Amino acid sequence: MRSTPHKALAASLSAFAALAAAALSITPAAAAAAPQQAPSRAAACTPGQVVANGGFETGTSPWSQSQTGLITNRAGQAAHGGSSFAWLNGVGRTHTDTLSQSVTVPAGCSSATLTFWLHVDTAETTTSTTYDKLTAKIGSTTLATYSNLDKNTGYAQKSFDVSAFAGQTVTVAFSGTEDSSLQTSFVVDDVALDTSGGTTPPGDPTRTPTAPSYTVSLSSNASGTVWTGHESASFTNASPTPLSEVYLRLWDNYHGTCSAMPITVGNVTGGTAGALSVACTALKIDLPTPLTQGQSATIGFDLGITVPSGADRFGYDGAFSMLGNALPVLAVRDGAGWHLDPYTNNGESFYSLASDFRVALDHPSGLLVPATGASVDTPGSSGRTVTTATATKVRDFAWAAGPFSKISGTSAAGTPINIYSVSGIGSADAQSMLTTAKSAVDAHSARFGAYPYGELDAVIDNNYWFGGMEYPGFVLDLVSTTALTHEIGHQWWYGIVGDDEYTSPWLDEAFTDYATDLALNKTGANCWSGVSWASSAEKITNSMGYWDAHSSRYSTVVYGYGKCALHDLRRVLGDTVMAKLLKDYATSHWYGVSTTAEFKAAAQAATTTDLTSFWTQHRIDG
Repeated sequence: MRSTPHKALAASLSAFAALAAAALSITPAAAAAAPQQAPSRAAACTPGQVVANGGFETGTSPWSQSQTGLITNRAGQAAHGGSSFAWLNGVGRTHTDTLSQSVTVPAGCSSATLTFWLHVDTAETTTSTTYDKLTAKIGSTTLATYSNLDKNTGYAQKSFDVSAFAGQTVTVAFSGTEDSSLQTSFVVDDVALDTSGGTTPPGDPTRTPTAPSYTVSLSSNASGTVWTGHESASFTNASPTPLSEVYLRLWDNYHGTCSAMPITVGNVTGGTAGALSVACTALKIDLPTPLTQGQSATIGFDLGITVPSGADRFGYDGAFSMLGNALPVLAVRDGAGWHLDPYTNNGESFYSLASDFRVALDHPSGLLVPATGASVDTPGSSGRTVTTATATKVRDFAWAAGPFSKISGTSAAGTPINIYSVSGIGSADAQSMLTTAKSAVDAHSARFGAYPYGELDAVIDNNYWFGGMEYPGFVLDLVSTTALTHEIGHQWWYGIVGDDEYTSPWLDEAFTDYATDLALNKTGANCWSGVSWASSAEKITNSMGYWDAHSSRYSTVVYGYGKCALHDLRRVLGDTVMAKLLKDYATSHWYGVSTTAEFKAAAQAATTTDLTSFWTQHRIDG
């Protein structure tokens, strides 16, 4: 996305370039003259979950229990997930129970988080005196102590940072004590110790649920602003950790309130809907039974979409509706856990895996409905048309509806292009955008790999408050050669080569702006000389959490400094090596997910020059 005022358009990019004075970029000669440092040899981290049988579903091993029967499925208490749990105490007399397991926290992991679910049931009536206690420890360190005062009606998840224990074998232990009367039961379930980070990022196999397949059938009102129908999502658990729940991201609820949600989900099948969270943009669905690695499931639900007023990526501008991020999609769980980041209007929060969509959109025949994927129109009921769009290996699905003007063409390399214009866009501007789209898709294809999505649809509206927005095979844009070339570049950097856009926005925005420069024959000469950091905390690789708090700097650093860093890297490696690096990197991450650590490793492998100082100078961490 390139938005205004937060994200600069062509004019602001020109202004930024004009700030350049004297070159400060690293040249191959300068790099050769600099002292050489050996690349870091820190131990690699293999992300994973190191507690065995944390849900107590496969007997007692490898847990040690002070007496038989602590791990149980007997009546009187219920499991958080599955059928078994650990029930400590609850006898109503002086008593101690202990439960423990020895675990090894892998060396090289920068993140290690111990979690468990706890239910406290007590006969004590006091609201001020602690009589019975449960202590959670790792090694000799006490993490927390709970008591009869922590009684609750259900389970609550507890979470602790235990990264200090990386490289150690330690014991995770629970110890419960009761006094002489009135029972307190401490019920523990779904214990996990997740590790990630370090020199090796989470690999694709740890990201789950994988291979999502969405089937959607929606019908619109006369104007295309209200859509109702049904959606189903099939998926597979790719992780060795059982999958007991999934989350749907209802991203566009950001544009409303929890009491008046634009996106509503009801009548869930294949699971049990839980509470909405993250400002009603995340809906938890508990699965009937946890999915083990390789198992698949399907959930279904009724879906309602009400498009708000506004020329936005989700909004209507007069007779024209834009429906970006309107379909609920599955959140991702990886080595860092569930990614349930908040929506950001400053950029993107989206993180999803390559998926298949089949979407049938029933609408009045007077409305054109451009959409992600290849579309086929068939007659519907009287005066209506059903547009069925099919897309494979895409991360999201978007569409628009309105009485658009449409022109079409085919790029020199054979990609069909459709330009949909709202009223007020002249035919000359539409033709100009068609020419730009043809050139851009072929230029990016030549550099990074052939465009895989069949046709490409662009919806042009000069009322957008942002410069443009990308979806697979579908973009929203102003009349702007630079912005449209940028959004089409996102087909590779976000679409084909995915990333966690909230955590690492530079991986799509900086790479796309760099690709835009190349497509428009801009060399980025001396652009790094205009860099002026606002603080020591400001880095190209900061997350959207940082940029939402420093929004005026987002475009300057992520887009401007980010692309300039890649231009500098090209000058270090040489044009030929850099071109091969990016094409090979795209190929190796085709329909996968990129991380900063993986890109840095690929760049280092492409040269004998130690890039440590380069990353430091350009503030590229990870």
